[in-house]
Parts: sequence; structure tokens; C-alpha cells
Amino acid sequence: MACFFNFYSHFHAKKSKHIFFLLLWEKNCIFANSLSMKTMMSSTIFLQPYDSPCGPLLLGSYGDKLCLCDWATERPRPLVDHRLQRFLKAPCRQGSTDVIEMARQQLDGYFRQERHSFDVPLLFVGTDFQKAVWQALLTIPYGATVSYAALAEQIGSPQSVRAVANANGANAISIFVPCHRVIGSDGSLTGYAGGLEAKRFLLALEK
Repeated sequence: MACFFNFYSHFHAKKSKHIFFLLLWEKNCIFANSLSMKTMMSSTIFLQPYDSPCGPLLLGSYGDKLCLCDWATERPRPLVDHRLQRFLKAPCRQGSTDVIEMARQQLDGYFRQERHSFDVPLLFVGTDFQKAVWQALLTIPYGATVSYAALAEQIGSPQSVRAVANANGANAISIFVPCHRVIGSDGSLTGYAGGLEAKRFLLALEK
């Protein structure tokens, strides 16, 4: 009886040890998969379409920030995507993220005229000069417009009106970074990545 009890105890001790290591292995696998998912989320540009009342948009996030809200049809998409991938050294894939869903909800509120500002975290991808212009765009109030010359003055580069216009046109986060609020010195709409009809729609929406 004692021998049987010792064998039984030894068997269960070995079985418990195996179960313990199995559970530990499963826990490590879950942790590793979690790390892999976090690594993928922080090193991939995720893209999702958004249908706005003035044209289709493409939303993109990298890490926990929005890096893209671009017009899907008016501007050559590969150029913008190439710039993002070149600066971020990250691939693109279709999928949604928390920040994309936040952006989607805030855009919904904007187009319903319930939201006049945004608090989605943004990631500017470009040169230092471009980033300075994009930061200046964020200071233009809802419903207001400024000229390219005034924007150049604001960033301390009054002689760089053409470069400011080019940086404005290279803005990849439309609406959140309101490049549609920049117009010509004579009040003309000038160009816009989403097309002049979209620019006219956005400016009318904000009146």
C-alpha cells in the first residue's frame, strides 16, 4: 500500500510539474504574441477608408498617432504613401486602430457641424520646413482663412511664399491640419489636394 501511495504521489508530482511548465509555456507564448502584436502595431502604417460628404478619404495611423487623412482620388496616392514609408521605414497594410476610430468619430462630428476642433494625436512626416508650415496651419481658427503670404510671415519666412504653398500642398493630414483654410491674397481659392469643390464645401461648412 505504501509503495502504491509513493508511486501515486510521485506520478501526481510529475504530472503537476508538467502541467506547471505547460501553463508557463502557454503564458510565455501569449506574452510573446502580445509583444509581436505591439511591435507590429508600432511599426506598421495602418490604413482605412473614410467616406466624407465631399469625397473619399484615406485614414492612416502609425503607432498611436494619425499620420494620414488624405484624399483618395484627387492626388497621386503613391507619392504620399512613398513619403510615409520612406520617412517611417514602415510597410502599409489595411486595418483599423484606436486612433483611426477616434479620427473617424471626430470627422463624423465635424461634418455634422458639432465639432469645431480636433484632439486626435498627429504625426507629421516631412522635412523641418514642412512641419513648421503644418504647425502654423493648426493655429488657423475654425471658419477663418489666411493667405499663403500671411502664413509665410507667421513662420518667419516671408520670402518663402512659394515654398509655403508647396508645403501646404504636401500636407497629408487634411481637415485635421486645415490647409483648406489657406487662400490666395486676392481671396481666390487657389489649389487644393482634394479639389476646389471639396475646398469650397469645407469652407462653406465652417461658416
